[in-house]
Amino acid sequence: MLNVRISDDTEKELIRYCLDEGVSKSTVVKEALVAYLAQRRKTSSSFEAGADLFGQEGSGSSNNSVSYKQKLKEKLHAKYAR
Repeated sequence: MLNVRISDDTEKELIRYCLDEGVSKSTVVKEALVAYLAQRRKTSSSFEAGADLFGQEGSGSSNNSVSYKQKLKEKLHAKYAR
């Protein structure tokens, strides 16, 4: 058994939701807890959480962080070589 204290405003919103959806407060809390725990298991590290945000976005090149010095040299050479 689990008892949870929530604010009056949160409880009022929960009650309204339960009445609108025709479900019990226990059902909503159980489903929310299952979803929360599944999400926590899914993202175990900061890198994994943002992995879809890292990479070749926009440039089309996957090695910019490795080859940036060479690319900079080439651009400077092309600009100032006369």
